[in-house]
Amino acid sequence: MKNTFNVLLLILLCLSCNTTKTEVKKINKRGLISNHGMVVSARVEASQIGVDILKKGGNAFDAMAATGLALAVAYPFAGNLGGGGFMVYRKANGDIGGIDYREKAPLTATKNMYLDENGEVIPNKSTLGSLAVGVPGSIAGIFEVHERFGNLPMKDILEPVIALASKGVVVTKNQANRFNNYQNQFRLVNKDSLLFYKVWKENDTIKYPALAKTLERILKNGKDEFYKGKTAKILVKFLQENGGIITEEDLANYTAKWRTPIAFNYDNLKIISMAPPSSGGICLAQIMKMIEPYDLSKYGANSLKSIQVITEAERRAYADRSYYLGDPDFVSIPTDELISNTYLKSRMSDFSFEKATSSADVSHGNIEVVESNETTHYSIVDQFGNAVSVTTTLNGAYGSKLYCSELGFFLNNEMDDFSSKPGVPNMFGLIGAEANSIAPEKRMLSSMTPTIVEKKGKLFMSVGTPGGSTIITSVLQTILNVHEYNMSMQEAVDAPRFHHQWLPDVIQMEPNSFDKNLIIQLQNKGYIINEKDSPVIGKVDGIMVLTDKTLEGGADHRGDDTAVGF
Repeated sequence: MKNTFNVLLLILLCLSCNTTKTEVKKINKRGLISNHGMVVSARVEASQIGVDILKKGGNAFDAMAATGLALAVAYPFAGNLGGGGFMVYRKANGDIGGIDYREKAPLTATKNMYLDENGEVIPNKSTLGSLAVGVPGSIAGIFEVHERFGNLPMKDILEPVIALASKGVVVTKNQANRFNNYQNQFRLVNKDSLLFYKVWKENDTIKYPALAKTLERILKNGKDEFYKGKTAKILVKFLQENGGIITEEDLANYTAKWRTPIAFNYDNLKIISMAPPSSGGICLAQIMKMIEPYDLSKYGANSLKSIQVITEAERRAYADRSYYLGDPDFVSIPTDELISNTYLKSRMSDFSFEKATSSADVSHGNIEVVESNETTHYSIVDQFGNAVSVTTTLNGAYGSKLYCSELGFFLNNEMDDFSSKPGVPNMFGLIGAEANSIAPEKRMLSSMTPTIVEKKGKLFMSVGTPGGSTIITSVLQTILNVHEYNMSMQEAVDAPRFHHQWLPDVIQMEPNSFDKNLIIQLQNKGYIINEKDSPVIGKVDGIMVLTDKTLEGGADHRGDDTAVGF
């Protein structure tokens, strides 16, 4: 009997030791904690304006409008009036939805508009200057969200943004470097002298009087000012004088579109992300469902096995992305099949921990039936329990580099996110197929992945990032860092990231962030590692609801990103 007791005691001790051994890590660092509401964005000015709106009694949707417009002033690198984006929301009552205000191809756009007489892609034609510009959607999206869900009058939202443009924004070190680094490209495509041509230094103040006037007209006349009013006429005249093809009819025809998000389960989480023409939700669902059978928490964060499993799932999802995804108003997307457990199990059936799969051996899956590092993201949770996740962009840095001085903003170069020639990579190395070919009024495929996460039926996270093709994988790893590896929101955002997108067949890894022995182990299994071209993989901004109902902000240290709460 005594021996039996000793054996039982030994078993209990072993179980206790094992539990301790596999217990997830202790949290050492938290981001900003607030009790009521929070905004996390690329600039402190935009986050502060968003929080001020919440303090005034506005909700997350009012703050969405204010923060987005403030980013157009404080962060012209990607914040915009001349671009577009996506928003996913979760209301306090659990209702979810999404809005697509992605840019569209002009009415006179053609499938082969960026090809020469030999059928080859003409360098820079889809990335620089007026022919790269898609019909902007940001103002339409912001006004649509405010009209449907906002509490405050647009006057309360726009006035602080107009004041910011008039009084100016303090230039950060990062911003000064960007202004100065891109001057040669600005000069390439702009006929006029721009306010960016002086050498900007940290702590300088840059004012945007023309943008303030544009916003004043929009305040007076609503979104019609941008799409049918004086602003529309100035914009079209400017674009056509610079060789563009956007017309007043293009602007007048533009509408934002409400879309049902992609929602799926992973363990005890419900992930809610953007539907096509964003590839984010479907790709995220594919990757997470492919990795779910594996014990990532046991493998550990950024361990050999975790990186292998995630990389191989990413490889397969991006192969499908290139073939199947596009604007659902123009192509039929087999969404249910692409995210079905049966299909995804078959996709991972040839994965082995022993060696890397070659991307040459991974085509799109058998089913019957591209993009910018210079995007920006912001997350908002309000005092009422509503949450929004918003990603917006000009595509490349300062978009097409074309700046309308009379209106005070840059124009996008989103046309590059179409497949200029199916099978040929875009500026971010993403390969597209016929589903994403150019057609009039079609929306180009996107990697933007604004995402909201529920845990056990309650709001848990709002998260997203810029990063072009790395957006999906950065959002993925941030969620996994919290859920699988017990990191705080700030730790999850700060953790080093890696990325694989099928082609090119390399794992991009943030330089000097991963153990050298780990890299050697991956190389020995046949993985090609690229640290040189991966200085920044995403700039994640997220908010997590903690168990005591307080909010933790995670603002990415890779940029000037800032969480503000109250």
